[in-house]
Amino acid sequence: MEDPIKATPAEKWIINPLNNFISKSTTGGILLFIAAVVAIFLANSSWKDWYHHIWEHKIGFTINDELYLNYTIHHWVNDGLMAVFFFVVGLELKREMIGGELSQPKKALLPIVAAIGGMVFPALIYTLFNFGADSSHGWGIPMATDIAFALGVLYLLGDKIPATLKIFLTALAIVDDLGAVLVIAFFYTASINSLALGIGLGFFVFLLICNKFGIRNILFYALVGIAGVWLPFLLSGVHATIAAVLVAFTIPAGSRIDETLFISKIRTRLNQFKELDPTDAPTLSEDQLHVLQNIRKLSKDAMSPLHRLEHGLHSLVSFIIMPVFALANAGVTFSSGIIENAASSVTLGVVFGLLAGKVIGVYGVSSLMIRFKWASLPEGLTNKSLFGVGFLASIGFTMSLFVTNLAFENPEYELQAKLGIFAASLIGGVIGYFLLSKNNNPENSITNL
Repeated sequence: MEDPIKATPAEKWIINPLNNFISKSTTGGILLFIAAVVAIFLANSSWKDWYHHIWEHKIGFTINDELYLNYTIHHWVNDGLMAVFFFVVGLELKREMIGGELSQPKKALLPIVAAIGGMVFPALIYTLFNFGADSSHGWGIPMATDIAFALGVLYLLGDKIPATLKIFLTALAIVDDLGAVLVIAFFYTASINSLALGIGLGFFVFLLICNKFGIRNILFYALVGIAGVWLPFLLSGVHATIAAVLVAFTIPAGSRIDETLFISKIRTRLNQFKELDPTDAPTLSEDQLHVLQNIRKLSKDAMSPLHRLEHGLHSLVSFIIMPVFALANAGVTFSSGIIENAASSVTLGVVFGLLAGKVIGVYGVSSLMIRFKWASLPEGLTNKSLFGVGFLASIGFTMSLFVTNLAFENPEYELQAKLGIFAASLIGGVIGYFLLSKNNNPENSITNL
């Protein structure tokens, strides 16, 4: 049957194909990968000096001849743009804790424990390789999982994996992100300006109170969140991305109208629209516009500010912020001493921390929990699929690069850590894909071993 909505040539050949590309779950991961490859290419080409120099240009604000917030582009990317990424992480975490996989203790126990194991063991393994050395401060690098890349691999597998596997990995990664946020807050924070931090926390409490009083205006939370929480945190020395997560927890998560009432009111408005006489003109009548505006308002009231923000910011984070972050941080210039760097304690600590540590922490700890009946294996998951998830969790690209920038000022250590991140993420992704691409027989469940 032919679609009654006629598409214009622009929609048919440009807009619709672009929307279809953007709407695919794998697109964000693909763009992130392309951005990383471009960064590595530029860092090892004749343009490498230009590439490294461009991120060191400073941008600030002048008021009455006084210069404020004069930071490098690299700093603005990591503390500014990435704050939006962490804000979305905070929204996802709050949603999961309220009505998602983390809202039910029985279902949440396994991914929570798996995430904790997947943070502790990588940190321990890295520390074993770097114990007592200056590089030991990088123990937080292999702790985090890149949810965009990991879920991208799952989506490439299509129907070969059960939906519960995606849910389990998502819940695990969200808890993992929360752990990374806490690690950054407590262990990778510079000297603290107590006054600025107090102001930021004061505005955070103010937003919580506004939530309780029923204020739902997104623009209000944006203005107060940026000027009252994010900016003081930026000036305090506590990493500004922590402020973004805190602000996310102040966003109202409840809708103004429940599902039953929404359906009833929508039906009433649709009947009103149907009873209005259609116009012969290409434009609608005032009465028709009034009904449609009511429908739009009802639809807005049925969605919480949290859901609207999470869905609204998804494209910005996936297609702009994350690729820009990769462009700014993934550019590693490979020198003649790459073999020596690859064999360094930092590189080996990151590689084995991500690969061995994540598998032991996620798969090993989960297996023990299930074997001793402290938790149950989600329906549809098998021993092999859980093993594959352990390798996918070793894809630490984005968060690991982010922590690397905080952990090291020594460019040599930074280079070695990035080499380890690239190697472990590639190997873990390939092995995880291979394990999950095979048919998973439910008879291989851990509970049957």
